[in-house]
Amino acid sequence: MVEYENLILVSERSTAVRVAPLPADQWDDTVDQALSGLMPADRRNPESTGNLVATLMRHPKLARGFLRFNFHLLYGSTLPERLRELAVLRVAHVTKCEYEWRHHVAMARNAGLTDEVIAGIERGEAPNELDAAIIAAVDELQRDTNVSDTTWTTLSAHLDERQLMDLVFTIGCYGSLAMAINTFGVEPDQER
Repeated sequence: MVEYENLILVSERSTAVRVAPLPADQWDDTVDQALSGLMPADRRNPESTGNLVATLMRHPKLARGFLRFNFHLLYGSTLPERLRELAVLRVAHVTKCEYEWRHHVAMARNAGLTDEVIAGIERGEAPNELDAAIIAAVDELQRDTNVSDTTWTTLSAHLDERQLMDLVFTIGCYGSLAMAINTFGVEPDQER
């Protein structure tokens, strides 16, 4: 069962923790090197990075490669922040990824998405043609691994080629991340 409480996805956990976050006493030079250049030294610890990064640190080489890709999508993408967060929240909803949803609701608000728009994401509703096309692209990629010609045409009327590419990779990256989070049983971070 999935329900929304204060615009935060809450779902019954069907997966126990399968891959636990790496404990602080096991964060060694290999882990520090994996995060070096991606985040400041004072944030390279399990308390600051949160459960997801602490879990990924079980495989530092994989984590570094994935996080570099993910950080491009977060900080170097040509896609406007508002559209990125709309896509990520739709991915989180479709994949029932509570961790992703909770983490990105605040980011979505900071990017200009209103609570009304955020609530509409779960229903597949959007206030304009471009937002509706982003939601459709998420649904189509998750279901069919392809964006329909109709949706692509609408997206192309609003986004340039690089933005379209960043959109597809954003949807794919966060879909893949949701699969990992849900499968590994990564628990949402406690409010700090």
